[in-house]
Amino acid sequence: MSISQLLTLIAIGIFAGFTGGALGLGGGVIIVPSLVFIMGLSQHTAQGTSLAVLIFPVALLGAYNYYREGYVNVKFVVILALAFFIGSYLGSLMSVNLSEKILRKIFGIAVLALSIKMIFGK
Repeated sequence: MSISQLLTLIAIGIFAGFTGGALGLGGGVIIVPSLVFIMGLSQHTAQGTSLAVLIFPVALLGAYNYYREGYVNVKFVVILALAFFIGSYLGSLMSVNLSEKILRKIFGIAVLALSIKMIFGK
C-alpha cells in the first residue's frame, strides 16, 4: 500500500467519522429521521442513538458475505475504522455544541446534497 493510499484512506475515514459523529450520517439517513419524526426524539438524541448503534456489529453478517466472495479489502477496513474512530470523536465534539435548530438544518442540507449527487451524479 502506498503512502498516498494510506493518507487517502485516513482522510476518508476521518471525514466519514466526522460526518457520522457530527451529523449522524453513519446509518442516520434512515435511523435519524425515523427517530425524530416517528419516535419524537430530539435531533441530538436521534444522532447520538444512531451513532451508538454502530457500537454493535450490526453489519457483521453482510460484511461477512462480501468478505466470503472476496469483496473486502481488509487493509482498507483497518485503516478506515481507526480513522473513523478519531473522526467520529471530533465530529461529535462539534455537534453537541450546536443548537438543535442549526444541527437539524445542517443534517437536512447534507442529506439533500447527497441525494442530489446520487440522483444526478455520474
